[in-house]
Amino acid sequence: MATREAFLAKVREAQPPARPRPEVPLFASQGGDLRARFAAALQAMGGTCVDVLAAADVPALIRERFGEAASVASATSEVPGTREITAETEPASLQDVEVGVVRARFGVAETGSVWFSEREYGVNALGYIVQHLVVLLDPAQLLDGLQDVYRRDDFRDARFAALVTGPSATADIEGVLIRGAQGVRSLTVVWVAGS
Repeated sequence: MATREAFLAKVREAQPPARPRPEVPLFASQGGDLRARFAAALQAMGGTCVDVLAAADVPALIRERFGEAASVASATSEVPGTREITAETEPASLQDVEVGVVRARFGVAETGSVWFSEREYGVNALGYIVQHLVVLLDPAQLLDGLQDVYRRDDFRDARFAALVTGPSATADIEGVLIRGAQGVRSLTVVWVAGS
């Protein structure tokens, strides 16, 4: 057995037994229109919501917002990209991509967050290495609050899950807000019904 496999086998043997997940209570809903609440929460975090008629309109939106020559890596077949993403795509190969496009599984109105797993990104680095992230979100896939995420089968079955709320930002250096310090500089959620 190779050194790597021996090491991984020892790690697996040392894992503690699985424990059941704690029960998360359901809190009372704030009520109101989920889409309006989502948009307000996302905007408070520096993100933007945009309406389009169909996914076919997204390339024009990208050209308008980011320029005709913007390189685009799309993890959804609904929007063509200038850079192909496959399971074999090396994450570092996306380092010069300006715009990433991905379809969120669902959104959370309480926080303005969109949810991704390895299934949505295709290449995990897509959500962090590009300059601008364009997210397709079906308004019918909005949840009220974070406690609702915990109850979903796709949340429990994912290898990893990321709730993304707005672009990357930091304000810890002399209180100056800097966007894109550790990730995307802009996050645009596009309301597009699922296919």
